[in-house]
Amino acid sequence: MPAGTKRKTKKKFNWIINRDWCKVCGICIKMCPVENLLFQDQIVVDTGKCIGCKTCERFCPDFAIEVEEDRG
Repeated sequence: MPAGTKRKTKKKFNWIINRDWCKVCGICIKMCPVENLLFQDQIVVDTGKCIGCKTCERFCPDFAIEVEEDRG
């Protein structure tokens, strides 16, 4: 890589769900633009494709979702 060139790295995000608050309504799954979320064994799970747009967080009627940038 030439001097002074920065390599772009894809940001990673942590998707956190409060399972006590989540009523598994599916709104987050329907609203996610990259289809990151899906139902598995009657719970919502993350597939690792999160782009950090926080659409799921904004539309969750139960305030059960939090998206944050992985700083690790």
